[in-house]
Amino acid sequence: MEVKKVLFISQEIAPYVPERRLSQVGRIFPQGIKEQGIEERTFMPKYGMIAERSNQLHEMIRLSGMNVIIDDTDHPLIIKVATLQQAHFQVYFIYNEDYFASNRIDELEMNCSPHDNDERSMFFVRAVIESIRKMRWVPDIIQCTGWISALAPVYIRTLYGDDPSFRDAKIVTALFNEQIAGPLDERLSEKMHMDGIPKNALKPIAGKELTYDELMAYSLKYSDAVIQCEDGVSDGILEAASGLPQLQFIDDDDVNKVKEFYASLRD
Repeated sequence: MEVKKVLFISQEIAPYVPERRLSQVGRIFPQGIKEQGIEERTFMPKYGMIAERSNQLHEMIRLSGMNVIIDDTDHPLIIKVATLQQAHFQVYFIYNEDYFASNRIDELEMNCSPHDNDERSMFFVRAVIESIRKMRWVPDIIQCTGWISALAPVYIRTLYGDDPSFRDAKIVTALFNEQIAGPLDERLSEKMHMDGIPKNALKPIAGKELTYDELMAYSLKYSDAVIQCEDGVSDGILEAASGLPQLQFIDDDDVNKVKEFYASLRD
């Protein structure tokens, strides 16, 4: 079945952040998909290292102003947008000063303040989901890239399972040789339950300080397919993904393969 709309929930996109395989893929996928005539929406966090003036970011007033409640605390959501000129697609930036620096810093927030990473991921994922709902935009494919997006499949399949914006979408998770700067807070499952995630869905992570491998394995339980984008992905993650449709995207950057893979999931 033809794929008309793809939502990209990305941790990093080059050149907004330093280039590595994850940030390369964050750019290559939406750029390639858009060039093939498919409508896309692309979201990433607004990190402190991203210069607003030189990158020409401006606030999306119609999307900003919502509050996202995390652990019983309101966190105002600000969304900014910019056009990545070299790639000819727009990027929507998720910002909140509790989780992302308001001033210029040289390191990504998830590395320099890892104690907030559980809530940082929750906020980012919830903000993207609520923004898409507000846009009344219905994706055919949801592509999750980077661990900060790993909770998106869980939220979409449980809390938003019947929402018309997400009900029929296929969720694809990209796999990398990556780590988190320290385990996630053991209260993550408690905080997610306060969000409305049912307890039975949280049993695999209840009371645990999740490592990267454990977080990704949990995310894959709610994903429909995977794309391996880098060598060195751990055996535990590959085992968790073993029953899902898979695409290798390691040795070349032929995005047409990704388009065909997406279409195969819709058949």
